[in-house]
Amino acid sequence: MKAALQELFGGFMSLLTGMRITLGQFFKPIITVQYPHQTLKMPERFRGHIELVLDPVTGKPLCTACKLCERACPSFCILVDGAKIEGQKIKSVTDYKLNFTNCSLCGACVEACPFDAIQFSKEYNVVSFSRDVFSNMDLVKGLEEKQKIWAQGRPAPTARDAAPLPDGPVEEPRPAPAHRQEIS
Repeated sequence: MKAALQELFGGFMSLLTGMRITLGQFFKPIITVQYPHQTLKMPERFRGHIELVLDPVTGKPLCTACKLCERACPSFCILVDGAKIEGQKIKSVTDYKLNFTNCSLCGACVEACPFDAIQFSKEYNVVSFSRDVFSNMDLVKGLEEKQKIWAQGRPAPTARDAAPLPDGPVEEPRPAPAHRQEIS
C-alpha cells in the first residue's frame, strides 16, 4: 500500500511539473510563424534553384548561351541552347533546362558565368505532385514571366526608342574651340 501511495504522489508531482512548464510557456511571446498565411524572409545567402537574370535596362536576358555554366556543372543537370537573333551582335538564350532533381546547389554554374546571367533564387517552397516538374525546369519560361512584370513598370516605347542604334560608338558633338566661337 505504501508503494502505491508513493507512485501516486510521484505521478501527481510529475503532473504539477508539466503544468508549471506549460503555464510558463503560455505567457511567453509567440514565435511560431503561422505558415502558409505568414512566411519568413529568406536570408540573402539562401540558395534556391538557379534562375536567369534580366538586364535591368533592356529587359532581355543577360545570358548569351556561352554554355560555361553547362560545362562547370559537376552534376550535369544544365542544358543550354541559344541562337543569334537578327539585329543583335551576340547570341541569345533560347532554351535553358535545369534538372533540379540532380542539382547539388554547389554554385559552380553561378561562379562560372562571366555575364552574371544566372543567380540563386529565393524560392524555398517549391513543391509539386509530379517529379517531372523538377526534372525538366524551363528557366526561359520563368524569365518570360519576369519580362512581363518588367514591361509593366516601363513606359511604352516611343518612335525615337524604336529607331535602330548605329553599330559604332556614338560620338557626342564637341563644342567649337574658343577662338572659333562667334561673338554676338
